[in-house]
Amino acid sequence: MAKKIICLFDVDGTLTTPQQVIKPSVDKFLQESVKKMFDIAVIGGSDLNKIKKQLGGEEIFKKYKYIFSENGLVSFRDGKQLSSESIQSKIGEEVLQDFINFALKYISELKLPFKRGTFVEFRTGMLNISPVGRNCSHEERLQFYEYDNEHQIRQKFIQALKKEFPDLALTYSIGGQISFDVFPNGWDKTYCLKHIEGYDEIHFFGDKVREGGNDYEIYESDLTIGHRVTGPEDSVNQLKVLQILVQDTQNKECPNAPMHCV
Repeated sequence: MAKKIICLFDVDGTLTTPQQVIKPSVDKFLQESVKKMFDIAVIGGSDLNKIKKQLGGEEIFKKYKYIFSENGLVSFRDGKQLSSESIQSKIGEEVLQDFINFALKYISELKLPFKRGTFVEFRTGMLNISPVGRNCSHEERLQFYEYDNEHQIRQKFIQALKKEFPDLALTYSIGGQISFDVFPNGWDKTYCLKHIEGYDEIHFFGDKVREGGNDYEIYESDLTIGHRVTGPEDSVNQLKVLQILVQDTQNKECPNAPMHCV
């Protein structure tokens, strides 16, 4: 019997370049080649609307077996929404406001090459905090990313939050180019795994897999087989290798049924 495999993909930096729409060639490969062998799913830290915008609008519910937004706090299987939780119900409105107020005050005192708008984005299961503001242009994103690499703006911000709120059981996760996520402990991307059932192997593909990155926990999980990628083209190449390896294994196990074992 052939193994039942699902491939689970991060979005930004894995299926798309950050904040950009998936390339038609990548989308076609997933839908016409990968889906012939494996189920496919996506998980992102962004909200559902952003993921839909990047991966094909309402059609994504037909394209992917599972769709996990906000690290899986908002989840869909076969187009039907699963249970969700909220950060305000977890930590309480009063504490949440204290946290947001401190973050906004910290940002107000930062001197950066530029600032734009939407510095704290409230999502269902997390806060997304951007020192430079999520309304910056693509070019400004790249500029801030380089500036942050040199000056560690986001990392210093996280350390200040940890010092101010040492008793809050929160995880801080840097992802993308301009922001970081804050969510209750255990609500990282491994949260989505409780919804994935019936598979022999879960292959996760992500780019931010080093400690502190928002793919780290799920990449290191004992429940997944992790694949570190450098971008959409690398994801395609690694998927082709996986297809060959799985096909070779099936051919050896079932030499008279090269496409699948029954």
